[in-house]
Amino acid sequence: MTATAPRATTTGWPAARIVVLLLGLTALRLAVAGATGLVDDEAYYRLWSEHLAPGYLDHAPMIAWMIAAGRAIAGDGPLGVRFLAPFATLVGSLLLWRGAALLSGRATADRAVVWFNAMLLIGAGSVLVTPDGPSVFFWGATVWAMAELVASRDPRWWLMVGVTAGCGLASKYSVLFLGIGILVWLAATRENRRWFKAWQLWAGGAIAALIFAPVLHWNATHEWVSFAKQFGRTVPHGFRPEKFGEFVGVQLLLIGLPLVPFLVVGVRAAAKARDAAGLLVLATSAPFLAYLVFHSMHGGIEGNWPAPLYAGIAWLAARGAGETDTLSDAWRGRLERLRPWVAPVGFGLTALVYLHVLVPLVVLPANRDPTAQMKGWPAFGRALEARAAEVGATVFAGPNYTLASQLAATLGARRVIPFDERVRYIDLPVLDPTTVCATVLDVERPGREPTAEVRALFGTVTPLGTLARMAGTRVVEDHPLFLLADAKACRAAKPAG
Repeated sequence: MTATAPRATTTGWPAARIVVLLLGLTALRLAVAGATGLVDDEAYYRLWSEHLAPGYLDHAPMIAWMIAAGRAIAGDGPLGVRFLAPFATLVGSLLLWRGAALLSGRATADRAVVWFNAMLLIGAGSVLVTPDGPSVFFWGATVWAMAELVASRDPRWWLMVGVTAGCGLASKYSVLFLGIGILVWLAATRENRRWFKAWQLWAGGAIAALIFAPVLHWNATHEWVSFAKQFGRTVPHGFRPEKFGEFVGVQLLLIGLPLVPFLVVGVRAAAKARDAAGLLVLATSAPFLAYLVFHSMHGGIEGNWPAPLYAGIAWLAARGAGETDTLSDAWRGRLERLRPWVAPVGFGLTALVYLHVLVPLVVLPANRDPTAQMKGWPAFGRALEARAAEVGATVFAGPNYTLASQLAATLGARRVIPFDERVRYIDLPVLDPTTVCATVLDVERPGREPTAEVRALFGTVTPLGTLARMAGTRVVEDHPLFLLADAKACRAAKPAG
């Protein structure tokens, strides 16, 4: 295999309309990103970016580095935190186009890129910054590098596969399933199995392992807390088949119902033909999809978990749109009438989501509206500062990582105490409640009050009423406030006598 001469692979550039579409979408996503507040998880990941490390409790570290880079470029506001997310989708779309053009032709590549960007999950995920962003990007970049390998037969592409797959592992642990998928692809045909003789394949694996090694080391020196948290989910606890129905229903919505028939046709065509493009997408996707189906039989699947598969889904669906001549006349007619609606429906749903974030289309309770997390924090922070000055508090507290992280983003991490599990905050610049000797303004979730564990740390717990977080003239949440004084740490620090 290593002696095989590379083949020329000339596909040119995407059509001007595709480039203009991608640039326009990127500009729109940047505008929405800068005009809306952070969701709770984004505020949490932003806190990570204040102390860059090889690992954190919940995920691998790539998202922290991505946010830190964005903040360095565009400042510490929502735009800076999210700055690289729209560009990751832009570059990832170009890599999807290149890979699909190499193996399936320009027409399929054009359609795949448009349909990928029209998916509701991709539209929303390109505005928010979460670990799914880099994992989707590096998963797609790995499949692109393998498409270059297939098209050129140049074994040096295995080195790029190692780089992108390693960065994917440093983004989210679910990218391990991509590695399994690569092995499935290698074993699928005699032609593929010959790559095992190429030293570049093994060197690429070593590069991926080297990139992931700091994450392993961090876990090894922190009692494997991150691996235990994430891989602990794989253990079944009971049998709940209804969760599979939820998984399928949510994914149909996020992918887009008009796209689904073309995906079915594309999967069937790829499986039947067993060609390079079909095998590449199917093999690299199958292990993760199989795990998601397995997991859905005993636990819930968050809608964003399958996001790394979406580029492949768009590719296969775009291929299916070009294979309608293999269907009966009736089905061919139906799909040809449906095809022009796939992108408009997807972009239309995404536009409604963007509009609801900016100007709420319906008023829902905060616990039923995910966009409520994004609203009212700057004004709420100013009101908290004023109330703290009135009662003599110098630091603030939140009951869990979500509220504490929003307070840290608004008021500064070094003035905030999180009261939940300390393992979340290893080396992060927040205060430890067991060592703080100060008067604290505690901000609780609506209807809650300090727990018994919090009360044990302070001699005095005084209710201060509530403070509303507002979105314009509407109350988003009414937060109970408590003054925590006579800290146990202060009592321990006083000299005897």
